[in-house]
Amino acid sequence: MAEQVEFARMNGLGNKILVIDMRGRIDKVTPEAAVALNADAATQFDQIMAIHDPKIAGADAFIDILNCDGSKAQACGNGTRCVVQALSSETGRKVFTFQTVAGILNAREHEDGTISVDMGKPAFAWDKIPLSEEFYDTSRIELQIGPIDAPILHSPSAMAIGNPHAIFWVDRDPMNFDLERFGPLLENHPIFPEKANITLAQVTSETSLRTRTWERGAGLTLACGSAACAAGVSAARTGRTGRTVTIDVASAPTRQPLVIEWREDDHVVMTGPAEWEWSGKVDPVTGEFSRDEEVGQGAYQGAKVH
Repeated sequence: MAEQVEFARMNGLGNKILVIDMRGRIDKVTPEAAVALNADAATQFDQIMAIHDPKIAGADAFIDILNCDGSKAQACGNGTRCVVQALSSETGRKVFTFQTVAGILNAREHEDGTISVDMGKPAFAWDKIPLSEEFYDTSRIELQIGPIDAPILHSPSAMAIGNPHAIFWVDRDPMNFDLERFGPLLENHPIFPEKANITLAQVTSETSLRTRTWERGAGLTLACGSAACAAGVSAARTGRTGRTVTIDVASAPTRQPLVIEWREDDHVVMTGPAEWEWSGKVDPVTGEFSRDEEVGQGAYQGAKVH
């Protein structure tokens, strides 16, 4: 393989992430490479986080985000935590500022290994989410699945935080719904001109939610950070919880929760784990890859300084 770069397979609460080091290069990871990597069981992923040289002063890196179908994503909270862990392992630093197409993300690794990402401010205006129809109140829009007189899902809260989101409120465990069937229909509904992430959210207490997400461009996912943020904000916005909640991601392989805080300055901060799995080298044009020897996270080379 020619022109290989370093990469790492990681996960954020089960959200499958590939962190690819593109610093020092002017090209990008191609959609074809993304599709090829996702087709291999070893590198199947939800998002690629491609680390590029910063484009503005004050940023540590520009992050280009790709979904597993090769399309672009504006934000990925779980993936951002993986980038922080990778760069912290490389540099020893704990605080980072990243540039994305959705704006600036500030992040910090804590002493206990959890990582907080400031996901920015949510957008509620119908044309900023965006929706194809005007809604004065997007905390409850007209959309449903199932019979008109007995819908299975209905009246979601819509908002954007990096990506468009629709949160459907359910009264039982989100794992009991056939989201694999409904997800594609709702993601591609005409009301979402840029498609949308579809989340089922169950309120389990005044300070906690249980969620499951169909992710735009990725499908049924084990976890989605921006969806957790959207669920937490929407729960507070509709009076279901306060402004700080723990999210039990129902489909995640571990029961470690995400903590979502919608601060008084309108910024949304997500705190949770990230996990290194293995590293290797990849051709960003074709997706051909090789794995490094299993040497452990202490020798992580997935984001080497140039």
